[in-house]
Amino acid sequence: MILGSGLGGLVCAYILSKNGYKVKVLEKNAQIGGCLQTFKRGNVKFDTGMHYIGSMEDGQILHNFFKYLNLLDTVKLNRLDDSGYDIISLNGEIFKFASGYENFVETLSKSFPNNKADIENYIKRVREIADSSPLYNLRKISNSIFIEADYIKTSVNEFIASITNNTKLQNVLAGNLPLYAGVKDKTPTYIHALINNFYIQSAYRIIGGSDVIAEQLSNSIKSFGGEILTNSEVDEILCDSTKATSVRLTNGEVLEADYFISNIHSQVTIKKLNTKLLRKAYRDRINSLENSISNFTVYIKFKENTNPYLNYNYYFYQNEDVWQSNSYNQSKFPQNYLFMHQCHKANPEFAQSAELISYMRYEEVKKWENTRVGNRGEDYKEFKEEKARKLLSKLEESFPGIKNNIESFYTSSPLTYRDYTATQNGSMYGIMRDKNFPTQTLISQRTKVPNLFMTGQNINSHGILGVTIGAMITCAEFLGMNEIIQEIYNSSY
Repeated sequence: MILGSGLGGLVCAYILSKNGYKVKVLEKNAQIGGCLQTFKRGNVKFDTGMHYIGSMEDGQILHNFFKYLNLLDTVKLNRLDDSGYDIISLNGEIFKFASGYENFVETLSKSFPNNKADIENYIKRVREIADSSPLYNLRKISNSIFIEADYIKTSVNEFIASITNNTKLQNVLAGNLPLYAGVKDKTPTYIHALINNFYIQSAYRIIGGSDVIAEQLSNSIKSFGGEILTNSEVDEILCDSTKATSVRLTNGEVLEADYFISNIHSQVTIKKLNTKLLRKAYRDRINSLENSISNFTVYIKFKENTNPYLNYNYYFYQNEDVWQSNSYNQSKFPQNYLFMHQCHKANPEFAQSAELISYMRYEEVKKWENTRVGNRGEDYKEFKEEKARKLLSKLEESFPGIKNNIESFYTSSPLTYRDYTATQNGSMYGIMRDKNFPTQTLISQRTKVPNLFMTGQNINSHGILGVTIGAMITCAEFLGMNEIIQEIYNSSY
């Protein structure tokens, strides 16, 4: 029994059902997919969480996973601009992240001609960190270590400062930190290195929406004999004196299984367990963990054939210190944003839609936390309208005239993400990893209930690659890690 149909739950269901397990996935919403979900407004489809992916060239890591998961033929991709798939805007200056290791160095060195050796060293170190992880390279393992301890105990800003003493370059290299909600002196180096290595190799947008990944995984799971039930919210995980025995849904139905995997946020999962098998110390540790920041999103529909398609992602910072983003001043909102066009067809000339994302702390919407989607009141609507207007006005400064091209827009807040993805306080990336407390902020796939396991972005890491590898780690409890690695290897070569 798998609780939650986010990417982690679906990949677990795929691996286990493919290997002969009888699998049932329970999803509380009408639509499966978690952060792979999409929605339509004004006849335009919008992604909710999976905006762009990397390492999809033949032989690269995600390409190998997609081949194993039977996604290659179904998921259509549009490659982002090799000369600059990510654009970092610091206080009005523009810097480009280019695809390919050499191209990355040569392109960024044009902006920092005196620091080319530093940029070369940065790429060298990032590759070393990524190469040191067996799971991120599908190498068979002989122990449980997935990354070197030094990369866990050193923060991103410390790592980058060891590369260069040019503070502007330091901030540029950290410029895509919204991809992991990086926090100064906390976020471990390995998270930054694995994510950047993932995108530097190659970067793509999914054509037509990320829900196609969930749909194809669902089709495969069903072809292996698995079941997926929607509108089936788990109210409680029931246990006897030794193990979990069943789940009770909110409609009162009780469903039994031999093993359980929760793809629900760890803190939400333990709230569904009323058992002495979980000691107070374990509950207290999990509940005390800090979550990453949430976000406010403006979903934009453009007037037809008015806004040229941008084949890159645009990270904006009001000043040169990117690390100030987490501690933004509400009166000066927004001080940063991420702007991305969506790709509705291959190589479009004009954009049909875009998303404009800025950090937002849960405290800003806390007074509405006991409301539900569509019933939060007029003051909430006014709050969102004001935030959207401020974001769009800031966007206009970088892209003059863009507001005139907008036909309509829609918004979501931390409450929206909380309700649709069941993350604690609408957190973007779940539990925050902290280099100061590396063991405490690492969530094991094993729980204190012997037949209950966890998966999802809190296991291993977030993002499409981190969650897929986290699902491997969970499934290894049933199949063995090296056996899964061999399966993926066999399907790829």
